[in-house]
Amino acid sequence: MRGIIWVGLIMVWLLTASFSVFAHKASDSYMTVQVDGWQISGQWDIALRDLDYALGLDANDDGNITWAELRNSRDIVYAYALSRLQMTTAKQVCSLQAGDLRVDEHSDGHYAVLSFRATCPSASTPLSIDYRLLFDLDPQHRGLISVIHAAKTDTAIFSPDHQRSEFVRDADYSGWRTVARFGYAGLWHIWIGFDHILFLLSLLLPAALAWERGAWQPKPGFRPVFFDVLGVVTAFTLAHSFTLSLTVLQYICLPSRWVESVIAASVVLAALNNIYPVLVKRRTWFAFAFGLIHGMGIASVLLDMGLPDTQRLLPLLGFNLGVEAGQLAIVGAVLPLIVGFSRYRYYPLVVMKTGSASIVAVALVWLAERSLDFQMNIF
Repeated sequence: MRGIIWVGLIMVWLLTASFSVFAHKASDSYMTVQVDGWQISGQWDIALRDLDYALGLDANDDGNITWAELRNSRDIVYAYALSRLQMTTAKQVCSLQAGDLRVDEHSDGHYAVLSFRATCPSASTPLSIDYRLLFDLDPQHRGLISVIHAAKTDTAIFSPDHQRSEFVRDADYSGWRTVARFGYAGLWHIWIGFDHILFLLSLLLPAALAWERGAWQPKPGFRPVFFDVLGVVTAFTLAHSFTLSLTVLQYICLPSRWVESVIAASVVLAALNNIYPVLVKRRTWFAFAFGLIHGMGIASVLLDMGLPDTQRLLPLLGFNLGVEAGQLAIVGAVLPLIVGFSRYRYYPLVVMKTGSASIVAVALVWLAERSLDFQMNIF
């Protein structure tokens, strides 16, 4: 009876994690700021879905934001965004002026592109930026900013716990500082990357079992489980690190809609393989093959920041290290539970198969959305 209770608790966790994906999608905005003495110009890309969530831009509730709807809401959009952004130099507030409003497409949908200018009472540094967009509505929101001083670029990532950053002109920025900042971004990205987490979880669920005589049986001891997980995780890591690097460095470029659709399909297939075992002894190759696609999807954050070609290596290194650290943390948290509960005879049916079926259901919704491009569209 005790085993059934614990298995039930694990199932509740699996289902809660799955259905939380429907509730809300974490968001990012991307800002580039060019500093030239007293004058500062900027471009701020904010997802239309986020602006609609905050301001209700979709006037007729048809699921699409028309250009007319966005254009008619221009003043409201600028007032909302600029009221949550402040720039200061020498403790004096800069004056922000709205510019042109455009639309661009990122890897996860359409974004409003807000151009703006800031006139500062002093050209001294540091330039301090306070960022508060969407934090009151979405604590998972992150603001990614690049500040360009002459030929140098500094970066920052804003969150509810970090709403202010200072940028010093001509400063000799530490490479470790850049690696640490993007390491945090990579760690956060993998923890909110539900598709990557569910793909990895689908690969881990059968790790403590062996398919014998048409049924799942517990593996004898921890050693075979460890080497199974080591092979799967290593293959996935090598694959997505490889394509993450090639994509960020722009050696490969595939349509984001195609990449995101294949990622959703990979989750479906990995979970289905737990219900109808076909590639039981080839899960390592399965992880490697689809890891190549997952790496292209993970690269979208760095690509959307628009970093200069000459300043991508350190952010790439930090971001990749953060992704791997986040992935190892997930494996370290989940694996002991899987090993422990796999000893109960209810595990293969109640946890692995039912949990995998829940994952399939979630991933099929993603696949439909991404394949049919059920995004906020501009007409």
